[in-house]
Amino acid sequence: MTIARLEQLRTALGERGLDAVVINKPHNRFYLSGFTGSAGVLLITLKKAYLITDFRYTEQAAAQAPAFEILKPESTNIALIVKLLEQDQVKRLGFESDFLTVDQHVEYQGNLGSHELVSVSGMVEALRMLKDEDELNRMRKAAAIADAAWADLIPLIKPGVVERDLAIELEYKMKKLGAEGLAFDIIAASGVRSSLPHGRASEKQIAQGDLVTFDFGAIYEGYCSDMTRTVMVGDPTAKQREIYEIVLEAEQRGVAACKAGMTGKDLDEVCRSYIREKGYADAFGHGTGHGVGIDVHEAPRVSGRCEKDRLLPGMIVTIEPGIYLPGWGGVRIEDMVLVTETGCESFSKSPKDLLIL
Repeated sequence: MTIARLEQLRTALGERGLDAVVINKPHNRFYLSGFTGSAGVLLITLKKAYLITDFRYTEQAAAQAPAFEILKPESTNIALIVKLLEQDQVKRLGFESDFLTVDQHVEYQGNLGSHELVSVSGMVEALRMLKDEDELNRMRKAAAIADAAWADLIPLIKPGVVERDLAIELEYKMKKLGAEGLAFDIIAASGVRSSLPHGRASEKQIAQGDLVTFDFGAIYEGYCSDMTRTVMVGDPTAKQREIYEIVLEAEQRGVAACKAGMTGKDLDEVCRSYIREKGYADAFGHGTGHGVGIDVHEAPRVSGRCEKDRLLPGMIVTIEPGIYLPGWGGVRIEDMVLVTETGCESFSKSPKDLLIL
């Protein structure tokens, strides 16, 4: 897979008239090389691939990144990069301008001499949007871990239990099932707090009559999952049931409509138009979804602002409409899906009908 990714990257370099690129972003470094260490820089030319790291990681790098020549700098990374650029006759060098600090950029400019620095922000991320079969299998596993942990957590959701304790239990269960870590800090918001789209778990106790929203994901072999479920503790009121059913219908319409060829705006409108029709347009203020992969939030986006870029087979996106009413509460339901030619495959398998606990 690494060789194929390097060739795709070199094609992108050629299209931009570049001779090489330096990769500093950890997730892009992992995507292109397989190296998981915390320190390292990639230099990829049209013919060579170098991974520069220090003594702590040279053995690890050799095992994880066999397609790369592993180098240890005698002084600084930049000094070695300059030496390699001259050796390989590189003139135009791409760099990730959205990641380097101002000081690092100044250091690059001060040392590169005649070598031209050209921003390539988003170039590797564009390659990452289309997942290969290995990536898809890792993400299916990450989603399955989240599903299984959620099923184990449900019996623990009851009056008197603290949101934070439930989040800790959910994290433990995902790790026990094989997760390397959390895709993001778990959102656990109950009662009036469920109107907070990103309500991190607090010391609030679950109460009878609460809607409780959980948004969570696992990391498996470097890849994330993302899922949201909202449950009801005790019998729902008519309004709680109404809001839940509106969000569920909007989410299901989005999943049913999702397929290659749509823009992010098209898919967003499927969910948003139904919520608007039901009179809650102002209560759905975020985009319908986002891409998932090595990062839990990556391209493509599913929102009203995404009018041009189209969904393609192999992309992974979330579909997560919600309704949030300050002082009352809220509901969000989210699945992570794989875009296909004819529709989509949902990686999130947990039931979505209103669960009354």
